[in-house]
Amino acid sequence: MLLSINPEHVENIMLGTKRFEFRKVRCKAEIDKIIIYSTAPIQQVVAEAEVKEIFEGSPEEIWKKTSEFAGISKQFFDKYYEGRSRAVAYEFGTIIRYNTPKPLSAFGVSNAPQSFVYV
Repeated sequence: MLLSINPEHVENIMLGTKRFEFRKVRCKAEIDKIIIYSTAPIQQVVAEAEVKEIFEGSPEEIWKKTSEFAGISKQFFDKYYEGRSRAVAYEFGTIIRYNTPKPLSAFGVSNAPQSFVYV
């Protein structure tokens, strides 16, 4: 699965301070890897990450499980999930940063996904 992620969050993922990626909807397919596309101004695929676990639950439950390494503030988290009863968190394992970023076309993708795309 290829995810579009803001460059600020990508950097925190690379630094290890953000070990979870939060989404409002869980992908339907079983996945074991996330390919990380860094959005503007980078606009390149920069890394791939092992998916250790996928957590689902209420936003409150997910925050309790992930807050130490969420890489985002509680305020940002609450705003993202405002009005939602379900939250999803993908836990990263090993992360491989590409020496040379790759274009989306290297993964058979022509446009950056709004959320995610299967590859």
